[in-house]
Amino acid sequence: MLQILGITAPIFLIIGIGFIATRLLWISQEQVAGMGRFVISFALPALVFKALVERPLDEVFERNYILAYALASLLIFALGFVISRRLRGDSLSGSALAAVGMSMSNSGFIGYPIAALVVGEAAAIGLAMGVLVENLLMLPLALALAEWGEHQGLGIRATLMKTGKRLLGNPIIIALCLGLATALCGLQVPAIPMRVVEMLAQSSAPVALFVIGGSLVGMRAGGMVTDVMQISIGKLILHPLAVMLCFVFLPVDDPALRVAGVLFACAPMMSIYPIVGQRFGLQGRCAAALVGATVLSFLTYSLFIGWLAGPHL
Repeated sequence: MLQILGITAPIFLIIGIGFIATRLLWISQEQVAGMGRFVISFALPALVFKALVERPLDEVFERNYILAYALASLLIFALGFVISRRLRGDSLSGSALAAVGMSMSNSGFIGYPIAALVVGEAAAIGLAMGVLVENLLMLPLALALAEWGEHQGLGIRATLMKTGKRLLGNPIIIALCLGLATALCGLQVPAIPMRVVEMLAQSSAPVALFVIGGSLVGMRAGGMVTDVMQISIGKLILHPLAVMLCFVFLPVDDPALRVAGVLFACAPMMSIYPIVGQRFGLQGRCAAALVGATVLSFLTYSLFIGWLAGPHL
């Protein structure tokens, strides 16, 4: 148990420092937002680029890993959508957001730092592949369904085109494309630019965790217990279990990479979840779910790390 706490406690201590610093106004919300933009626009893209150019492509793109992670995420997305839409009578937009909350991890801000502490370099490879699944499959799917719910008479083509344009301007996607092109062409990045990339990449974990803590200030989970519990259970328990199951049918040789995949799935939902929800008037529900899942993830992460220490993968 002490070993598990030794892995998880520093992560949540940094989150706590970010929360306290923002709560006491040592850091403003605007500064927190600026640090978040730095992580999304520079640090995480550098980390992804570094993972792509430093290893052979057959090591970075493990087909079974991508298929298993994508399949598990889609299964939980479908489950969340059906529960919200059919059993709880939620709107199409609300069901889509609940589904993506259960199936899309905060891979960069929480998943990567924890996975890196547990499995080391394999975490960066898992991040690169996870970003592909999340940004090219899960988020566009959720946005398309949510937009369809808002404008059912407009048609889905325009929605998909708008989503595609936003994705093409995403710095992480740009880093993926540049890293892929560099690796495919067999180019060697010069030492000085590569050192800059490494420095930016190293800053991603601590700054990202600080941002999560600062972003939690002002959020409240009260009054939305059912929503919070559905999304949190789906995200923190069902999603990692689904990834474990899919790895059984789509085996990945590297045990560290398998563990990384489960740990990424253990992460709470993306930090921009309330911002996505705001577009559809659901920011309160999304913020409440983010708060609840982030707090509960301390317990579930500890349980899964303890479990993964055994022979289960």
